[in-house]
Amino acid sequence: MLKYQQIAAEIEKYIEDNDLQQGDKLPVLEALMAQFKVSKSTVTKSLDLLEKKGIIFQVRGSGIFVRKHKRKGYISLLSSQGFKKNLEDFHITAKVIELAVRKPTRQAADNLNIELDADVYHVKRVRYINGQTLCFEESYYNKSIITYLNKEIVSDSIFDYIQEGLGLKVGFSDSFLHVGELNKTEAKYLGLKTGAPKLYVESIFHLTNGQPFDFSKITYNYEQSQFFVQTNSYLL
Repeated sequence: MLKYQQIAAEIEKYIEDNDLQQGDKLPVLEALMAQFKVSKSTVTKSLDLLEKKGIIFQVRGSGIFVRKHKRKGYISLLSSQGFKKNLEDFHITAKVIELAVRKPTRQAADNLNIELDADVYHVKRVRYINGQTLCFEESYYNKSIITYLNKEIVSDSIFDYIQEGLGLKVGFSDSFLHVGELNKTEAKYLGLKTGAPKLYVESIFHLTNGQPFDFSKITYNYEQSQFFVQTNSYLL
């Protein structure tokens, strides 16, 4: 983790530990430079990162303020950190339906930028929130990057394992949303009726170097799912 990322993480933890609310003011730039013993450019990069994440906002001439960036039970459609980060106040579990090493589909190969003869981990699982079905998830992980998965890992947080176990840095994601009706398979896993409404999301997750490592297709249970999107500026 780079120094500015470390400082950003410490500021975010300070906000959470002190239960700071929307509009609460943080120390000024000079105070943060002295506290962390770093240059102005390093602190500025840290604050810019926090602003992009929706954790703070900066007002020129007035200071640095906390932005109320979480609403309990809501999933960020712009997050690349996995469900547990979004829903840390809830009990999130998973039932593994399939875990196998196989060749990718054409769709998965194209999105992961790999050849059709490459190996991927193919994962199917149902995710639960407080015991209720949240989503049905099908994922393809590039095995040359995500070198090992087992049922225990897949039953918990794969992203925690990727970052803490493998030491990889998750960067950004691209998501494509569709609204439609559940097919028979989706309805079966979610415990709903065929034809019920669904939000279906295809996501490609990348490391900080831009390399895609995970292509996921997620079908959400409309009865349990709530989402939010944050933006940092408007184009007029």
